[in-house]
Amino acid sequence: MAYTNIDDPSAHFQTKIYSGQNSVQSVTNDGNSNLKPDWLWIKSRNDSDIHVITNSTTGTDLYVQSNNNAAAVSSTGDVESFDTNGFSLAGVNDRVNTNGGLFVAWQWKANGGTTTSKSSATVSGNVTTPCVQQVNTDAGFSILTYTASTSYAGTETHLEHGLGVGPRFLIVKRRDTAANWAVYHAENGASSNAGYGYLSLNSTAATATSSTYWLNTPAESNATLLAFGNNAATGADGGEYVCYAFAEKQGYSKFGKYVGNGNANGPFVYTGFKPAFVMIKRTDSTANWDMFTGEISTFNIVSDRLRANLSNAEQTGFDRLDFVSNGFKIRNTNTTGNTSGGTYIYMAFAENPFVTSTGIPTTAR
Repeated sequence: MAYTNIDDPSAHFQTKIYSGQNSVQSVTNDGNSNLKPDWLWIKSRNDSDIHVITNSTTGTDLYVQSNNNAAAVSSTGDVESFDTNGFSLAGVNDRVNTNGGLFVAWQWKANGGTTTSKSSATVSGNVTTPCVQQVNTDAGFSILTYTASTSYAGTETHLEHGLGVGPRFLIVKRRDTAANWAVYHAENGASSNAGYGYLSLNSTAATATSSTYWLNTPAESNATLLAFGNNAATGADGGEYVCYAFAEKQGYSKFGKYVGNGNANGPFVYTGFKPAFVMIKRTDSTANWDMFTGEISTFNIVSDRLRANLSNAEQTGFDRLDFVSNGFKIRNTNTTGNTSGGTYIYMAFAENPFVTSTGIPTTAR
């Protein structure tokens, strides 16, 4: 039997560590496969500076920042192009290319910049909002851009996500004006209604509930449509948005949760692969969004972290974990990762599947 359909995760996700030059430079990936990024997320590691997040649908001259709620920023001095196996930097702005600076770039592949425009239609009895799709069904990832409008569905926005299966994780950002990021996670239930729960990527806030973010049917249950409410963060009339949607793929991606035990010998979290990247957020109390990267911490214990909601430089020795061949092991007692009884959600992407489609197991770190 096939354990995964993705034997080489580097074809769909890669992390690149690079040094700034303060001049035009091409940054080349070094995974097993070439990867032309469609979603690019850059952060300075040694300076306190913003996160720069851009994608090939809206273009390199626009970026948003996970550490605040600002509208999209127009800039021609940051990312210059998405290349066959990496990306090029314009060499003007310190936030992505200061001389001697240390940077990390997380990169996901969608469809190489090739998009599909979806016009208004009636799907499963719902009137859909026009959107632009860029979809990678193999890896379970789509980039959706849309303008919410009451002309199509009243106080609701219905989008065709293009994944073929329901997504377990959504990140939505309004681009035309300031608004909080909105994060949906299939395991982030509130009361008995998983679909109501939301988090904000730019905030430490615990899970909140609102029927104006998304409808109360979990996104994972709908293989065709996303349903957003009329909140400013997801579907205000006339608002321009980008949505990153993820379906789970065995041996490549995992969007789950765990409960902390308050012990340095913390929970083991099974993913079915050796992680390359893990982001963790406590949901039942305030906490930062901790990001751990295998390319930065190349051996266990993984102790180098960045935080999606903060501009802070990289920190070490705090929220620690091990990356193992089939998941990750918590090695701390901090509130952001392992409070006794605390509930945590995570997103994780693979360096290697635990077992390939031909039955070859991966090695531990």
